[in-house]
Amino acid sequence: MEGLNLLAAAIVAGLAAIGAGLGFGLMGGRFLESLARQPELAPMLQTRMFIIAGLLDAVPIMCIAIAFLMIFQ
Repeated sequence: MEGLNLLAAAIVAGLAAIGAGLGFGLMGGRFLESLARQPELAPMLQTRMFIIAGLLDAVPIMCIAIAFLMIFQ
């Protein structure tokens, strides 16, 4: 049973990393597209991008915490 917990924790951590990478890539691409279209909105868009980046980064951190709980139970 211990081996399955380690496997599940590895899958959770891997999917969290993949999801965060995809999310940040999409967010950065859309930010640059919107900046190219309307450069005068750069300060407002940058503020919103950082807020979304903080929210986006919270989900993988919670997934890593769950993976550690699976490992060290």
